[in-house]
Amino acid sequence: MTILLIVSLILLLILLNVPVAYAMLGGSLLYFLTNDSFMNETLTQRMISGVESFPLLGIVFFITAGVLMNYTGITRRMLTFAKLVTGHLTGGLAKVNVTMSVLTGGLSGSNVADAAMQSKILVPEMVKKGYAPGFSAALTATSSLITPILPPGIALILYGYVGNVSIGDLFIAGIIPGLLLAVFLLIYVHFAAKKRGFEQVKEERPKVTDLLVASKDALLALLLPIIIIGGIRLGAFSPTEAGAIAVVYALIIGFFIYREMTFKDLWLALKESIQIIATVMIIIAAGTAFGWILTLEQVPQALTSSITSLIDHPILFLLIIFVFLLIVGMFIEGNVMLIILTPIFIPMLETYGIDPVHFGIFFILCLSIGTITPPIGTIMFTTAAITKVKIEVFIKEVIPFWLLLIVLTLVIIFIPAISLWLPELLS
Repeated sequence: MTILLIVSLILLLILLNVPVAYAMLGGSLLYFLTNDSFMNETLTQRMISGVESFPLLGIVFFITAGVLMNYTGITRRMLTFAKLVTGHLTGGLAKVNVTMSVLTGGLSGSNVADAAMQSKILVPEMVKKGYAPGFSAALTATSSLITPILPPGIALILYGYVGNVSIGDLFIAGIIPGLLLAVFLLIYVHFAAKKRGFEQVKEERPKVTDLLVASKDALLALLLPIIIIGGIRLGAFSPTEAGAIAVVYALIIGFFIYREMTFKDLWLALKESIQIIATVMIIIAAGTAFGWILTLEQVPQALTSSITSLIDHPILFLLIIFVFLLIVGMFIEGNVMLIILTPIFIPMLETYGIDPVHFGIFFILCLSIGTITPPIGTIMFTTAAITKVKIEVFIKEVIPFWLLLIVLTLVIIFIPAISLWLPELLS
């Protein structure tokens, strides 16, 4: 009864437009105030313990590295490289959009940052080339969902931390699904551009010399994900240490190689990083406190017992969870759901014989779909606000992309090897 009251309060606060982190804190505070078994300091202690973790430093470092990269000139070089590789093809700029998400996803790990950057840089250029503004915004939002799946996705680190799953294995497991999503998008935009007559005037095929110069300029950025994955796999450093290396790498490139970063840029990058990190950490702290309450009230055990008694097949279990996450993802931010639901789902996986690494990729992809879905979709609102596209126009244009994401998720459900083959090969 107490849990129902707390959940009801949290939902009420969310409906009143209270940020989800503070809504969870309100519900958790009610629990501690109405329970005489705890001291007043318990809530604060649970919140602090939730963020007092060495693996979470990986989030701090990778966010900082991603922001620093934007001030080093790497993003501009990546864009030049992507344009030379795909800009001359049918639907060239749309394919550049997807390619940029793959390239920058290995740097920032944040889909919001990726969507915001490409909304500012690429969407205006796409509109000038004849693309519909709604299509451009919807594509930008969808392609940004590649970012949390590819290493070093922040969502991968969060899931690994909360679920006690190898973050290194999750990084590797996300490579093929992330690239597969990119392939799906490239195929779709090819036919969409041809059917709707986007970008009638194509770019000239690049000269080999131009391509080599652009490849050389982008090489340093392209090497970073390889260094991260290779170092973790070879045991040279942990995922958290990889984040620290990424920060140092970005600083060296900015100050000593490209020489485009100034101390003013460094100060601006650090301020921007702190704002993003603070937002993420508040969510983690609040989610950890609420998750501790759920564990204390034995909610995971009760749900595991109920679900396993009703569902006996792992595929059916994943399909039901898929539908559940699509609905929940429409209303609650993905990172919040990762923190709350991971401790609930993890005990069920052993019962069904589902690999937690495979489930993690599936879980993150499901929650990502919610970010481009009304009424709450964070990526939807980010791209629509920056591109000045009306929400109703965005929703109409995003439907084909939404269906494409559902198909990809179903493929991952029925073919676990897509996410497990590479970690098993490299283990």
